[in-house]
Amino acid sequence: MATSPDLTCRVIRAADTYDGKQGLTYFCGIASETVGSKGICMHLLTVPAGARAKVHLHENHETAIYMLDGEVLTLFGHQLEHCIPTRAGDLVYIPAGIPHLPVNLSDKPASAVIARTDPNEQESVVLLPELEALAEEKIVSLKNSGVGQSPLPSGAAQVQS
Repeated sequence: MATSPDLTCRVIRAADTYDGKQGLTYFCGIASETVGSKGICMHLLTVPAGARAKVHLHENHETAIYMLDGEVLTLFGHQLEHCIPTRAGDLVYIPAGIPHLPVNLSDKPASAVIARTDPNEQESVVLLPELEALAEEKIVSLKNSGVGQSPLPSGAAQVQS
C-alpha cells in the first residue's frame, strides 16, 4: 500500500491553549488545524474548581472522554434531566446532538482527555443559550443536595428539578 509523501506521524506538546466556545480553556491537541487530521480531534481539558462549561452539543459528532484526575458532573439531555458523576479512570461517551455540560463542584481542578469524531475542534460546537437558566437551576439544586462537593457516588443519577 502506497502512502502519500504528505502523511507523517506528529507529536503535539500540550503547551498552547485556546478558549473554546463552551467557555473553558483547552490545551491544543490533535485536530485538523494542528496536524491535518481528517476524522478525529483530541485535546486536554482542565475544568477549574467551581467552573462549568456553557450548555452545548456537537452536531453529527460523537465525544469520548477519559478522566485523568478530579471529579466532574456532566448534565445532559434535552432538558438537562440527567447527571452522571465521573472521576479519574472513568470513560464517558456522549452521542452526537445531545445537549450537555461538565460541572466541577469540587474545590480541586479536574482534567480529562477529550476525543471527538470532528477533526475541526470547534466547528460542530453549538451553544444552547436557551438552556443556560435551566442549567443554573440544576446546578443550584445539586449544590444544595451536596452532590459533587464530596467524593462522588458511583453510577448515574437523575437530576431532580
